[in-house]
Amino acid sequence: MPKKITILISACLLGEPVRYNGTDLSIKDHPLIKKWSDSKQLVPLCPEVAGGMSVPRTPAEISSGDGYSVLRLQANVIDKNQSDVSKYFISGAQKALELAKKNNCGAAILTERSPSCGSQQIYDGSFSNTRKTGMGVTSALLIQNNIKVFNQYQLEDLERYLCYF
Repeated sequence: MPKKITILISACLLGEPVRYNGTDLSIKDHPLIKKWSDSKQLVPLCPEVAGGMSVPRTPAEISSGDGYSVLRLQANVIDKNQSDVSKYFISGAQKALELAKKNNCGAAILTERSPSCGSQQIYDGSFSNTRKTGMGVTSALLIQNNIKVFNQYQLEDLERYLCYF
């Protein structure tokens, strides 16, 4: 029988109210999430909370760059009050990577558009609800460490990816 791969998942996607505004983005009723949960493949984490941020917290966006730029210390994560909160995002990304390695995660499902977890789009740093192509800090660090990142809209893609293990 093939080994089941473990999957790091944003805690908010499993119904935990850990988003900046104290809400969740639950997809726990999706058939694939139920399947992976029932087979104990999901490893939940909120990188922002793991990095030391509270719930609720001031919204934050990456200014002038993306997650890779933040990891290279060439861009910052700035909250709506103009405070630099980059250290929390970097710390949370590092904790996510540690947890993924400890649990042998081969993939991740992370929340799209988040400054931590976005994998295809993030907000542009203007707090005007404008999106841009880019990746959050945690997604960038996981990808740099060969962990494939999917968002909540790509569950079928992840299911196909898991067939290779």
